[in-house]
Amino acid sequence: MSSAEELKLKSSEILERNKKLAIDLSKNILSEPETGYKEFKTNKKIYDALNSLGLQVQNNLAITGLKTTIYGDQPGPHVAVIGELDGLPVPGHPFEDKNTHAAHACGHHIQIGNMLSTLLALNSPEILKNLSGSISFIAVPSEEYVEIEWRKEQRDKGSFEFLGGKQELVKLGIFDEIDISMMTHARGNFSGFGYGGTGNGLVAKFIEFHGKSSHAGGDPHLGINALNAANIALSSIHANRETFFDDNHIRVHPIITHGGSVVNQVPEIVTLETFVRGASIEAIKNANLKVDNCLRAGAMAVGAEVEINTLPGYFPLFHDSNLQEIYKQNLSNKYESQELSHGGGSTDMGDLAHLMPVIHPYVGGATDASAHTAGFIVEDYELAVVEAGKMMAYTIIDLLFDGASKAKEVISKHNPKLTKSEYLKVMREFSNVEVANYNIG
Repeated sequence: MSSAEELKLKSSEILERNKKLAIDLSKNILSEPETGYKEFKTNKKIYDALNSLGLQVQNNLAITGLKTTIYGDQPGPHVAVIGELDGLPVPGHPFEDKNTHAAHACGHHIQIGNMLSTLLALNSPEILKNLSGSISFIAVPSEEYVEIEWRKEQRDKGSFEFLGGKQELVKLGIFDEIDISMMTHARGNFSGFGYGGTGNGLVAKFIEFHGKSSHAGGDPHLGINALNAANIALSSIHANRETFFDDNHIRVHPIITHGGSVVNQVPEIVTLETFVRGASIEAIKNANLKVDNCLRAGAMAVGAEVEINTLPGYFPLFHDSNLQEIYKQNLSNKYESQELSHGGGSTDMGDLAHLMPVIHPYVGGATDASAHTAGFIVEDYELAVVEAGKMMAYTIIDLLFDGASKAKEVISKHNPKLTKSEYLKVMREFSNVEVANYNIG
C-alpha cells in the first residue's frame, strides 16, 4: 500500500497530465452562461465531458443536475464534491449572454472545473485501490437565488418545489447516501485559499401592493396609490434597522420590480422582491416578522391591499471543524491561506451543513471586484481550477485512506442539526402567502 502522501503526489501528476480538460470546460461554460433551472447548455457540456471519461452519469436531476460516482476498492463512507451550474443576470459583464444578461459573475464555471479536476486526480486504479468508500461528483442547478418571480411561477406549475438546487436535490433523495460534502467557491480579494467562517441564511419575499387606478392629474383622489404604500413599507423597514442585533447579521435589501404602468395613472399594482438574511434561523424568523409588519403598515396607511408571498430560502452556513482541519492541513505552502470570518451572503451549502459535515472553502484567482458585479472575472485558472481541485483530492485521500479512518472519525464526531424530514418540515413552514386588505372604501 502506498502512503497517503505518495497517493497525493500521484494524484497531482495524473491531474497535471489531464488538466486541460478541466480548464477548457470552465472556459466553455463561461462563454454561454445560464441562470438557475435553465442550465441546459451547461448540462450538456458537463455530460459530454464525463461521458468522454467513460463514466456513468445520472442526468436531469432537479431538471439540469448531474451526478457521477467513482469507487474505492473497499466499501466505506460516501463523499460528495459539488459544483454549481448557474450564473446570474449581470448586465455589462464581459462574458454576459447579450439576450438574458446572464454571466458567471460569481465564478460557478470554475467550480465545475475544480470539481472535474478532483475527479481527474482521483479516478485512477492507482489511487482508488488504496481508498475505502465512494466519491460522487454532483453538478447542482440554481444556487443563485434570483429570478424569484419566474421560479415561483415554475414552482406553482410543479416543475420543482424549492428554488435552490441543493434543496431540491435533498428532497429528491440525491444526498440520502452522502456522508460528507465539500466544494470550492471562487473569491476575488486574495490570491490563495480561504477556509472556515460562517454565512447568513435567508428567506425570500415577493410582494404585491394593490391599489386603485385613476387619472394622476385629474382625479388622484379617486385612486389608491400602490407605490405610496410600497414607499411607506420601505421606510418602515429602514426604521427597523436599528433594532437588529449586530451579532445576528440581519440584511434586508428590497427592490421595486414594478413601480406603475404609466406616469399619468395612479399606480394600481406595485411589486417588490426582498431577502431577509440572518446568521441563525431564529434571527431570520424574528426579522421576517418585522418586515411583514412593515409591509402591512404600508398598505394600511393608504388603504391598499398587500399580498406577501414568503418563500423558503437558504439556511445559515457553518463548517465541520474536524473536516476543515483536514482540508486546512492540505493547503499548499505555495499559496497564502486565511481563516475567514462571517459573510453576509448566502448559499444553499448551508442547507447541507445542517444535515452532514461540510466545508465550503474559497479560492482566489479572480479580480478584486465584488462578486455579482460586472468586474468579477476569473483570471488565474491554474489556481482556481487545478490547484483547488488538488486540495479537494488531497482531502479526500486523507478521508478515505487507511480504511477511511479519518472520514469515519469526522462522521462519528459530527452532530447533525436536523434530519432530512426535520429539514423539509422547516423549509415548508417558511412557505407562506398572506393577503391583507385595508381598503375601507
